Amino acid sequence: MGDLYSHLLLGFTTALTLQNLLLCFIGCLVGTLVGVLPGVGPIATIAMLLPLTFKVEPTGALIMLAGIYYGAQYGGSTTAILMNIPGEATAVVTTLDGHQMAKQGHAGKALGIAAIGSFIAGTIATLIIAALGVPLTRMALLFGPAEYFSLMVLGLAFATVLARGSVFKAVAMIVLGLLLATVGTDLETGDERLTFGVQRVADGIDFAVLAMGLFGFAEVLRALESSETRDVVTHAIGKLLPSMADFRQSLWPILRGTGLGALLGILPGNGAVLGPFASYTVEKKIARDPGRFGNGAIEGVAGPESANNAGAQTAFIPLLTLGIPPNAVMALMVGAMTIHGIIPGPQVITKYPTLFWGMIASMWIGNLMLLIINLPLIGLWVRLLKVPYRLMYPAILVFCCIGIYSINNSPEDVMLTALFGMTGYALIKFGFEPAPLLLGFVLGRMLEEKFRQALTLSHGNFMTFAERPVSAVLLVIAAVVIFIAVLPAVSRKRDVVFAE
Repeated sequence: MGDLYSHLLLGFTTALTLQNLLLCFIGCLVGTLVGVLPGVGPIATIAMLLPLTFKVEPTGALIMLAGIYYGAQYGGSTTAILMNIPGEATAVVTTLDGHQMAKQGHAGKALGIAAIGSFIAGTIATLIIAALGVPLTRMALLFGPAEYFSLMVLGLAFATVLARGSVFKAVAMIVLGLLLATVGTDLETGDERLTFGVQRVADGIDFAVLAMGLFGFAEVLRALESSETRDVVTHAIGKLLPSMADFRQSLWPILRGTGLGALLGILPGNGAVLGPFASYTVEKKIARDPGRFGNGAIEGVAGPESANNAGAQTAFIPLLTLGIPPNAVMALMVGAMTIHGIIPGPQVITKYPTLFWGMIASMWIGNLMLLIINLPLIGLWVRLLKVPYRLMYPAILVFCCIGIYSINNSPEDVMLTALFGMTGYALIKFGFEPAPLLLGFVLGRMLEEKFRQALTLSHGNFMTFAERPVSAVLLVIAAVVIFIAVLPAVSRKRDVVFAE
């Protein structure tokens, strides 16, 4: 316990510097804005802002990017409640009761309990990360190349199951991501692979170029073709702070949602998406009057919003301790760390303790900032929701082009980003989700490296992955996960969940 206190003290000392506080505030504010504006999302925003972080020291850069991520979870609830449009995928469940409350004149109460529940969940999730950080890192240090390879295979298996669309399409995206990761110079022989004589990609495809193309450019193209249908609530917002009776009614849903979200957020493959759905299902099943749900039940906002924010933060656990990104946003964080010369994995906590604990402390500070930012600025967000999106997207595209050009001062990078943007747009049109592709791309190099190391240590014996107990268990779980996902009954339920 004494070590935990000293680690948190180090973290708060790092996070409370003027520069890191400012970067945390910028991240939270931008994240909230992103969550409020449907159609952009944290993945596209982090991809667009990556070039800006190159001039910032690593701890501050990651604090800002993390703030964008969990800030977007807060902001997503605003549009879900006021417009019946989830600003984020994880805010889908909030629309069910949150918008009904708004229609009944209780929008302020719904927004208030969403913000308070998210703050409580974020505080608890921060303590969970701090408590699990050291033990998981010590466990990860016991992993050899075979165990790391199998763990990454398991992560990709979960990503397959939790991606939108068919399992086949998700697998295809992951394989394409893995193939793109092999473009460039071979790790051992130095030979060029899949470059087709194009010298620009001789060192591999630039992560920022791929991410900004697939999510920045493609997201703008996708959003421009969709019609703007906004069911903005015309009733008065009402008082923002819920009454004590409302808070007592919401407290246990908040705590249950926090537990569910924190647990599912650790799962690789974007398990955090399931948290709000699981929380809503649990609250509806144990309620004395389930008929209230869908008609403005405050528990239907408090539980899912808490699960949403808890999952967003515990998703950092596999990233910071194992170096394995559980979702596309964390894959972008891996890219940011790599760009700054930091190799994600269990060595981060020993080599860069100020970064590790500074990020954890900044999460609690960020949650406090979000509570302060969100409630007083509700009026501003409502006015912002009335701005036509078509006026914003040209500015976003120009910003993307400037950002990507500034990395290497290369016009070819801008052209390559545009190419990936068109590719991402085409994939979306054909029902393929780009997120698993990015995850496969980020894990591809590490997967190949650990695979080769394991075979080198075993003198080319492929059975090494099955003979090592931990590796074998991880591979079996991955196989079972894929098998269950393709079962017709599970596949149908999965389609229903992602269609909502």
